[in-house]
Amino acid sequence: MSERSLLHWQSAVAAICLGTAAFSAFSLWSLRKQLRDGEVPPAPAMGVEMLIGNTPLVQVRSLSRATGCTVYAKLELANPAGSAKDRVALNIVRAAEQQGLLVPGEPGWVFEGTSGSTGISIAMICNALGYRAHISLPDDTSPEKLALLESLGAVVNKVKPASIVDPDQYVNAAKKACERMVRDEGVRGVFADQFENDANWRVHYATTGPEIFQQTSGNIDCLVAGCGTGGTITGVARYLKERKGLWECHVVLADPQGSGFYNRVNHGVMYDSVEQEGTRRRHQVDTIVEGVGLNRITHNFRNGEQFVDEAVRVSDQQAVRMAKFLSVNDGLFVGSSTAVNAVAAVRMARELPKGATIVIIACDSGSRHLSKFWKEAKAVEREISLEEVMQ
Repeated sequence: MSERSLLHWQSAVAAICLGTAAFSAFSLWSLRKQLRDGEVPPAPAMGVEMLIGNTPLVQVRSLSRATGCTVYAKLELANPAGSAKDRVALNIVRAAEQQGLLVPGEPGWVFEGTSGSTGISIAMICNALGYRAHISLPDDTSPEKLALLESLGAVVNKVKPASIVDPDQYVNAAKKACERMVRDEGVRGVFADQFENDANWRVHYATTGPEIFQQTSGNIDCLVAGCGTGGTITGVARYLKERKGLWECHVVLADPQGSGFYNRVNHGVMYDSVEQEGTRRRHQVDTIVEGVGLNRITHNFRNGEQFVDEAVRVSDQQAVRMAKFLSVNDGLFVGSSTAVNAVAAVRMARELPKGATIVIIACDSGSRHLSKFWKEAKAVEREISLEEVMQ
């Protein structure tokens, strides 16, 4: 090795050592600062169910920069089973235990009719607490959700998409399956009934709402959430307005195409044009968005409807483009309902004063929507602008 090469090698080694030392010093300083500021790692959890809740709140920088408002996403997708439904599933099971319908340590079943995420959360909770899950769902539910349910060991009952008045609609099918097993086999079983179960909105009132209030230090001007069962939006809104007196917080329901909540909130009538005779195509809510949108009033929605100020209609195309925009610009790989919420947040940011704080619910990850929603979203150009998203 020449003298010049040796000098270069020695300089490179010295630079690497210096960089490593600097990084180590910075890491140690950061750790000491976290400990000094009380930011210590959480204590070990005594079970996976103990990890539910206390989800992060993250600023969506692209939307914040573009609108002049501060837009945050409440990352419910960070729950152990990957969605906001973890909270609901756990609270429903715990409520059933309190009522004696399920007994800890003894065999039991939880039945539910769902478009996917609630079923996944119930299956995870049942495995953690020693029960079994029986899930009825539409047969056009995304393959990713079906695979997750089957991998978690749930009994899956696929039915044809139908209106709630049909006795074989997935919610009705779940209720019948529960009644049949309890009657014929004498087992302990409970029908979760997420649409009508009080445990749904109450868990968001008791946990999600307080978390958002604390994470924003009470400075929240607008909450944006979708509505399927109605539990999340009504529970959080009720907490913020009733418990904390934030009546000026504008609560917005982000509604996909084909759903009736838009007209219900804005005009008092639960109706959408796709309900017209001869116009309905796939099923009651004709959209590729899963998890939100409905054409009936549930107990959970009715219980807190007065706390919802406005509804915003979002098209499938807007949601698809927004999902790609958030992935490219923020590294947020979100599902369809989260994309709907983000579109509505931009709409509201253009009406609110600059500097307003908006919180959206980030319901689940895009990994559950690869074969349907993200099949279209991935085809969107990377360079798409926010203006193009909102068209």
